[in-house]
Amino acid sequence: MPHSSRTYAMRYAPATDEHAGAIHNVLQTTIRAIYPKYYPQTVVDFFCNLHCLEHVREGIASGNMGVALDDAGNVVGTGCYDDNHITGVYVHPAFQGRGCGTLIIDRLEEKIAADYDVACIDASLSAACLYERRGYKTVGHGVIEFDDGVKLVYEKMEKQLR
Repeated sequence: MPHSSRTYAMRYAPATDEHAGAIHNVLQTTIRAIYPKYYPQTVVDFFCNLHCLEHVREGIASGNMGVALDDAGNVVGTGCYDDNHITGVYVHPAFQGRGCGTLIIDRLEEKIAADYDVACIDASLSAACLYERRGYKTVGHGVIEFDDGVKLVYEKMEKQLR
C-alpha cells in the first residue's frame, strides 16, 4: 500500500466476501509490524495463526465485521464484534494515526450500543492506551500461557455506552 502524508477520506462499510483477502493482508501485515515491539515471537505467531483466512471468512459471515476503506476503495482497516465484545480492531501500519481506528471503533460502538449498555474489549498492550483515551477502563487482566513458557498478558477493558 502506498504511504503518503496526505489525509484520506475514510469510510466504513460492512465486510463482504470480496474483502476477505484484503482483510487478511491488513491483519497479517499489522500483526507482523506492530506486535514484535510488544510481544515475543511466540505471541506474534499465535495472533498470525488466529487471524487466518478462515477466521476472516467466519467474521464476514457473522455480519459483525466491517472495513475501513480509503478514498480509492482499498481496505486499510477492519473491526469486528460479537454481542457487546469488540473482538478486534486492526489498521494497516501505513494508515495508523489518521483516524482510521477511531472510525472503526466509533462504528463498532454504535452497533453495540443498539443492544447493550457496555462495550468490552480484550486489548493488546499496543492498543490499551488508545482505548483508555476513548473512555475504557481496565477491569482485569487476562493471561494465556504457551508451552515455551511465554505468557501473553492483555487488558480486559469496558466502557459505559449509555
